[in-house]
Amino acid sequence: MLQAIGLGSIDELFSTIPAEYRLEHDLKIPCAMSEQEILAHFHAAADRNANGYASFLGAGVYRHYRPVVIDAMVQRGEFLTSYTPYQAEITQGTLQAIFEFQTMICELTGMDIANASMYDGSTGAAEAMMMAVRVTGRDHVLVAKTVHPEYREVMATYAQHQGLTKQVVGYGEDGRIDRQKLEAAITEQTACVLIQLPNFFGTIEDVEAIAALAHAKGALLIVSIAEALSLGIVKPPVEADIVSLEAQSFGVAPSFGGPYCGVIACKEKFLRQMPGRLAGATKDKDGRRGFVLTLSTREQHIRREKATSNICTNQALVALMTCIYITIYGKQGLKELAEQNLAKAHYAAHALAVVPGSKLLFTAAPRFNEFVLQSTETPHQMHHRLLGQKIIGGVSLAKWYPELGNATLWCATEMNTREQIDGAARVLAQKEIPMLTHV
Repeated sequence: MLQAIGLGSIDELFSTIPAEYRLEHDLKIPCAMSEQEILAHFHAAADRNANGYASFLGAGVYRHYRPVVIDAMVQRGEFLTSYTPYQAEITQGTLQAIFEFQTMICELTGMDIANASMYDGSTGAAEAMMMAVRVTGRDHVLVAKTVHPEYREVMATYAQHQGLTKQVVGYGEDGRIDRQKLEAAITEQTACVLIQLPNFFGTIEDVEAIAALAHAKGALLIVSIAEALSLGIVKPPVEADIVSLEAQSFGVAPSFGGPYCGVIACKEKFLRQMPGRLAGATKDKDGRRGFVLTLSTREQHIRREKATSNICTNQALVALMTCIYITIYGKQGLKELAEQNLAKAHYAAHALAVVPGSKLLFTAAPRFNEFVLQSTETPHQMHHRLLGQKIIGGVSLAKWYPELGNATLWCATEMNTREQIDGAARVLAQKEIPMLTHV
């Protein structure tokens, strides 16, 4: 390169830089390591992590077994390095995978149309809210307090800058939305009612009854689903107009917070107000089946003022993980897996509820794999004793629901063994448990 530009040395190339600003010594970084040394270095670093803990965390992020074939498939170059499939003639594989993903989501949710995925469940709920506002031409939104608190925070941010009024509706003694308060809150300006299924407390809302209340005033019903695996056993919310789904449970590792995979599905009549993009099936000039992007309503494709959303991508690779996961398990497999989760949570709830000083809340409503446990002991004290035995307990609800006192939200999935559940119950039953000093 120096020869091409007529220079004789590197020093000559940098001669325009004052000498006091030139680096004249080696960088203060470690010497290069061999492959063997690098592997040893990272193994030593990994050994400093806290491994082997039993976890009962849930609250929108769920630990489920991930079949190894998922990573083997998504790491193929055709998928891992593919760009947005604008050019259908060279991206048929990616487009077909997206189309199959959309089809599976429709079958699971009972909706007519699903988009090609979105960022995550929280932004999906916010986009569904704005979609309902566009459909109805109204600006009042009702959200159940039993919707994930962080989802509600994201929705509040969106609503604030869209000029929308957002009202939160409280819950009753059964841990579900208070239908009397909901009925009183719905007005002729209500664009939508948004609930979660199962809700943040793990209980199952009465979708049919809530839909009747919303539709009686011309409002839409949006159902947000944070635990997608529940659809293996919980009746799909077919009475809803729009469904917002977080698909993380379908083969996507928690990974310390992402990436996740959001989805919006809806009735066909609302199709043109759906954000994001869709893949459609068609035929080429020779009559052969093919796939294309279709009905894209986002800002990259059309004039900004007519765009339904400023979402600029989808989670195609993560959506592919969920597609593979659903394919591996199939209809019967998802049902059996959901039944396992239900059984584990039922066993855990009763094992922890009989601990002196503990009480299971919201027992009057059916639930899936999460439950709320109230205790005479503070969540902080409880967690420290559990961590001492390498157990991660439930999420403290004090930040979002101070009215529940010392309440924690527990989750049990197929990853939790009977021994882990019994171990957690033993720790809670004993008041003097040694703690790990490094936690």
